[in-house]
Amino acid sequence: MRDSAQITTPTTVFKQGQFVLYRDPEMFWTGQAGHTFVCRVERSWSDGTHNLIAVATGRPVSHASPHYMRLLPAIDAMRDIDTAPLNPASATDMAPAAVAWLTQQHVTANQRPDLPAQRD
Repeated sequence: MRDSAQITTPTTVFKQGQFVLYRDPEMFWTGQAGHTFVCRVERSWSDGTHNLIAVATGRPVSHASPHYMRLLPAIDAMRDIDTAPLNPASATDMAPAAVAWLTQQHVTANQRPDLPAQRD
């Protein structure tokens, strides 16, 4: 009989180049600070573990268990742009990337389209 208190996490297949949130289990269970950080998947092994690179520090993490990894979807990273208020006074509350993107869109939308050079 299976223990009803046991919780299983669905298996996620991580691919090279994806961004994940990784929790170092040894640091976590020993109460150390900085145990959870963003990484990029560098390699996947046949045993189901992954080699990661910590984005902020460049520190390698070898054979990370997928049980301590969560995918960071692009939609979450871009939510501030998708939900940005269109009121210019609130631009100070937005991330710099959101402001840059909106500025680029404004410039592009307000330019007269260039015609291709005339052929002789």
